[in-house]
Amino acid sequence: MGLPKTSTELWHGHPVWLENDLPVVGFKAYPNFVTVLFWRGQAITDDSGKLNASGSAEMSEFKLKSVDDFNSDLFDGWLQQVRELEAA
Repeated sequence: MGLPKTSTELWHGHPVWLENDLPVVGFKAYPNFVTVLFWRGQAITDDSGKLNASGSAEMSEFKLKSVDDFNSDLFDGWLQQVRELEAA
């Protein structure tokens, strides 16, 4: 799946995927977890309840505390919605 129509760069020191020079998804590593950021994440339908609003804009985040927290089907669904949001 992924985000094939995006570019990647370090943005404020963190890996970020951009579409039309606007950030859409990125991550930030900490000693005990990794935060995955979705810039329009509050527009994503998340039946799992694992995305949390973050910051003052439309952002949402998901914290990976161990490899067991990663669910490829869940992430694929979120990325599909990101692609649809960016296409609209």
